Amino acid sequence: MKSCALLLLAVALTGCRRDMAMQAHHEPLEASSFFADGAASRTSPVHTIARGQLHEDEQYYTGRVGGQLTYTFPMPVDRALIEHGRERYDIYCSVCHGRTGEGNGIIVQRGFPPPPSLHLDRLRAVPVGHFVEVISNGYGVMYSYASRVPIADRWAIAAYLRALQLSQHAGLADAEAAARAQLEAGFPP
Repeated sequence: MKSCALLLLAVALTGCRRDMAMQAHHEPLEASSFFADGAASRTSPVHTIARGQLHEDEQYYTGRVGGQLTYTFPMPVDRALIEHGRERYDIYCSVCHGRTGEGNGIIVQRGFPPPPSLHLDRLRAVPVGHFVEVISNGYGVMYSYASRVPIADRWAIAAYLRALQLSQHAGLADAEAAARAQLEAGFPP
């Protein structure tokens, strides 16, 4: 039994190792005799687009339509999208902008310049595409988050920002009739 195990071990140790160590090694773009032009690699055909990089939908990928910032979302805005946006906002944005969007996040408390409150009239009036563009490209001292936040999450954050802005500036007249009656009564049923 012991000799059989040793034999198998010897075969395993010598079987693959020789071929692996002896195979040809080529660096990328190193000269090669495989192709007639001597190149080891082929260039991509003209107008080739990497998989997943077409970005044909201008509104979705830039926050613009016809070069102008858009006021509309390229997808339906529902509770799930807003909740996902809140989650992403808390991860990426709240460190500077604060959980309520006032611009008093933990980084600001440590001495970093404060961003403007997201509740300023000018930011409440900007097209929603503005937020997607700022997350994508940065603005002022805010750097681009394009490599960190996928485009779908940028739109979710923008949806949450609109909900956050509305929540801070809603009045009794903005509530549905049933909710308004509860609020006016002072206590939920």
